[in-house]
Amino acid sequence: MSRALIAIGLTIAAVGLVWPWLERAGLGRLPGDILIERENFRFYAPLGTCLLLSVVLSLLFWLLKR
Repeated sequence: MSRALIAIGLTIAAVGLVWPWLERAGLGRLPGDILIERENFRFYAPLGTCLLLSVVLSLLFWLLKR
C-alpha cells in the first residue's frame, strides 16, 4: 500500500512539473474543459483533458499487461 501511495504521489508531482509544457502543446484547452473567470475568481475543470489522459493511460497499461 505504501509503495502505491508513493508512486501516485510521484506521478502527480511529475505531471505538475510538466504541466506548463503540456499547456503549450494544447493539452489544457481541449473541448470539454470548463473555464470560468470572474474579477477575483477563476475556476478550471479539465474534464476533456482528464478523459483523454484516462483513455491514453488505460490503453498504455492494457498494452503493457499483454
